[in-house]
Amino acid sequence: MTKAAELAKMGEVLTNSQIGGRRNMIINGAMQVSQRATSATGLGASDGYFTVDRFQLNFSSTSARFTMTQDSPTDLPGFTKALKLDCTTADTSLSAGEYLILHHKLEGQDVQQLKKGTSDAEKFTISFYVKGNANATYTLEIEDVDNNRYNSQEFSITTSWNRVVLTFDGDTTGVLGNDNGNSIRINFWLFVGSNFTSGTHTDNVWHTTGTQRVGDNQTSLADSTDRTFFLTGLQMELGSVATPFEHKRTGEQLQECQRYFQKISSMDCAAAYVSGQPAPTFNFAYPTPMRSAPTITITNPAGGIGNSASYNQRNITKDSYNFYLTGSNNTHVAIGHNGEPASITLEAEL
Repeated sequence: MTKAAELAKMGEVLTNSQIGGRRNMIINGAMQVSQRATSATGLGASDGYFTVDRFQLNFSSTSARFTMTQDSPTDLPGFTKALKLDCTTADTSLSAGEYLILHHKLEGQDVQQLKKGTSDAEKFTISFYVKGNANATYTLEIEDVDNNRYNSQEFSITTSWNRVVLTFDGDTTGVLGNDNGNSIRINFWLFVGSNFTSGTHTDNVWHTTGTQRVGDNQTSLADSTDRTFFLTGLQMELGSVATPFEHKRTGEQLQECQRYFQKISSMDCAAAYVSGQPAPTFNFAYPTPMRSAPTITITNPAGGIGNSASYNQRNITKDSYNFYLTGSNNTHVAIGHNGEPASITLEAEL
């Protein structure tokens, strides 16, 4: 790049206020946080968040199976973690409605700077580092969930890490909700049937046609058990220039992820229970306030010292909840007991 071109790019960056402050709209783009697990196998029968926080796998009608891992690359300076997908059972004959999408979801109130649905709608750029076991072509789509609008572009990968940079035009149609609901989905289409490819696809065009969502040159990640897909350094920012990836402290990134999911691995408390008296009640404030009142799942929920006990939860908010314990008359009741602490997960995903 010539010096003049470098200066022109820097001018655009400054114009779009991309130096200083927070640029990246993605949470956990460096794949540092993986609260649920670092590896999950046999994936394909159902959707879910399995390993790396904020990245969801969405399957439809497939017999293919995958392992999802928080990988630790040693060949990409500046990055120590990556998301890896490995095909373990191939599906070489895709049905029309079959697909695998890797999602990253954004709240409407966090993407208002796109000015979507106005005459001032902004361009934005998505960049990421990617590689695989062989050359391949996949599709990255921006989905406006509020207005059922789509814009996608193909990208190619090789066996070496490469940074892909894709700039998307602003969309003057369809205002995004200014709330904590899911307004934008970033979709990595990794295999797909003809229901989404039979139309004529054009890169970087906003539209509403389901058959045009995926590129014409799409590779299937399910076509061989040799197939792998590695991803890290995902960034979404205003403007048409991809600035260097915005690294965040691990603790800061964890706190952002905990808005959607938290796991408390060890919890113990105990009290005496007397029949006819108010049940022992405990208030639990979450380490980080959540997007909405979460779904709470507890393992090893309650026990008694020599007697059974019952765990009951109530008053669930985005900040805290309380629970009470009941049991046999005149006994001790506990959450986590006999040296076996309880564990709790809190989920408020989009």
